[in-house]
Amino acid sequence: MTALAKPQIAAALESASAVGKQYMEMLNLIERLHRQLLDVIKDELDRRDEREINSVQALLLFNVGDQELTAGELRTRGHYLGSNVSYNLKKLVESGYVHHERSELDRRSVLVRLTRKGEAVRDMLRELFERHLISLEAVGNVGGSDLESMNACLKRLERFWIDQVRFRL
Repeated sequence: MTALAKPQIAAALESASAVGKQYMEMLNLIERLHRQLLDVIKDELDRRDEREINSVQALLLFNVGDQELTAGELRTRGHYLGSNVSYNLKKLVESGYVHHERSELDRRSVLVRLTRKGEAVRDMLRELFERHLISLEAVGNVGGSDLESMNACLKRLERFWIDQVRFRL
């Protein structure tokens, strides 16, 4: 090894260590932010005296939105784990937030869509997130360009993780 190579190797190792710390911090932040979002939703449900559903179920209703989906589609969009989505959809059907019926095309699939009661929760969350948008920059110091670059980075990270699983990298 030449005398010139040693400093380059040391610099590369130091850079990798710094990136590793940033990567681990980002993993922790993603997990904490998801839990915090659920806490924000729970707080809104509590303020509106909505005790029949939990924050995970409310977010599921928000993500169904105006669409008619299968449980599998919700799973593949990355919102929920398999048993989690099945359990919560069952509870939401029982509580009258979601209507379900067998697909005409594939009798094994069950299509779900929101009832009026589910639409009310979806609208409640839509209003909550719209209120957040009003003060996001002024109070949270998060602007449009911040969101744009963060979303671009998170999409690249998502693609990276998908490829890790798909191609067993």
